[in-house]
Amino acid sequence: MTTDVLTASLRGAPWKRLAVLGDSVAEGLGDPVDGYPPPPWADRLADLLREHQPDLAYANLGVRDLRAAQIRDTQLAAALDFRPDLAVVAAGGNDMLRRSFDPVAVEETLSEIVSALREAGSAVLVMGLFDISRSPVAAEDRRDGLRVRLAQLAELTRRVADRHGAWYIDLGDHPASADAGIYSADRLHVNARGHAIVVTETVRRLAAELSC
Repeated sequence: MTTDVLTASLRGAPWKRLAVLGDSVAEGLGDPVDGYPPPPWADRLADLLREHQPDLAYANLGVRDLRAAQIRDTQLAAALDFRPDLAVVAAGGNDMLRRSFDPVAVEETLSEIVSALREAGSAVLVMGLFDISRSPVAAEDRRDGLRVRLAQLAELTRRVADRHGAWYIDLGDHPASADAGIYSADRLHVNARGHAIVVTETVRRLAAELSC
């Protein structure tokens, strides 16, 4: 979508305080790509929302390399103090990458984060990850294990959203998951083209709620 279309999709957006919590996905790591805006997806989302709420306050608390429990312990209190009416949570990816990945523990932690934000009155959006195992970017000998763990993370994230009345963005099933062209040189994070897809899918999800 073009910026004009994305902006129009958010017409009537009521949110005035946006908080983003999480790991490198929230922080916005990724290589630049010619022809794509350099700001990461969360910054672009804030800019789009400001077209409708010029005084929007925005706090991005995302820090790379953090696991779900670390995000809860280091970011949740600050997010609650910020008093968001819209929060986006991207957590669990670093847990999933480890052989010690414990889906039950990650689900409990993510549930604690989302429930606290919901109880404080914030709308909450959570997202799955692109399924990089479908891409040639992923090493062949790691694809099967990645696919299983990514599916587990996506499912637990969806369950947490359903449990607490949050909104879920399914990036794992996006056709671009299989496209090597959306990933950075580190073969882990998405690049600016990938960020453009993330902000588009985020806006689509928010627009769907606005139309209800």
